[in-house]
Amino acid sequence: MPEYPDLTVYLRALNPRVVGQGLEAVRVRGPALVRTAEPPLAQAAHKQVLGLRRLGKRLVFVLEDNLFLVLHLMVAGRLHWRPPRAPVPGRIGLAAFDFPQGTLVLTEASPKKRAQLHLMRGEEALQSLGRGGVEPLLVSPEEFAAVVRRENHTLKRTLTDPRLFAAIGNAYSDEILHRARLSPVALSQKLEETQLERLRQATHEVLRTWTERLWAEAGDGFPEKVTAFREGMAVHGRYRQPCPVCGSPVQRIVHADNETNYCPVCQTGGKLLADRSLSRLLKEDWPRTLEELEESRAATRARMTGATR
Repeated sequence: MPEYPDLTVYLRALNPRVVGQGLEAVRVRGPALVRTAEPPLAQAAHKQVLGLRRLGKRLVFVLEDNLFLVLHLMVAGRLHWRPPRAPVPGRIGLAAFDFPQGTLVLTEASPKKRAQLHLMRGEEALQSLGRGGVEPLLVSPEEFAAVVRRENHTLKRTLTDPRLFAAIGNAYSDEILHRARLSPVALSQKLEETQLERLRQATHEVLRTWTERLWAEAGDGFPEKVTAFREGMAVHGRYRQPCPVCGSPVQRIVHADNETNYCPVCQTGGKLLADRSLSRLLKEDWPRTLEELEESRAATRARMTGATR
């Protein structure tokens, strides 16, 4: 799912292309995309774009007549800038937003079409779509600490909860926790002051660094390579690859459609966090440390080698 760095770069790239321009038409192919009926989507046509905003993970086009066109890309939604009146691509194409200088095309590669488009009238209606999370780069250290401690959750859940923090998801929460040298399953209300400050600083550093990096990659073009897995990430998507700090293999916890990546040496004192499904299956045989894990893997390889002889 596009997160703070990706969404910020999208807005930067869109600003010179659409602000001050008239939205000529919205062509929708995905039948489940539009989530509002009043005002009708047709009212967005021929309205000038007065500005762009972000509301959590939603991109907001501020239009004339107190209208707001709100786009949530969800997990697999992506934006592409194409020549004027470009067609909506088959299979993955959901919509096209036509402007005088080009067309913004929305695609979603996943078979589960989850992207959402709302047309709202008025600021109050727009804010009803918000989840309430604070902007992590705008709050004071005291406010940041208060939000972290508001509920007693794991740090992974705390960072990704849109009711607490805006626009942080699975990928950058992994990077933040690695930078802060904190376990993803540490409880938020048990953090010491020094740990809270490390978490705040890591949040600022990771989000700002990756925003600048993605902007530099896009240059004057439009960001086309928006992905949750990027070269240069420390732990996210790097299962079994070496941690860039200590060289230990990155580990993971898998839950439903998400996985948490972490370094056991840098973040958990050498302890392996229990993967819910595997630890339930292995029970007492679940390795507790990297050493036990390597011994288990070596024994498995030896058994497999012996079986093939």
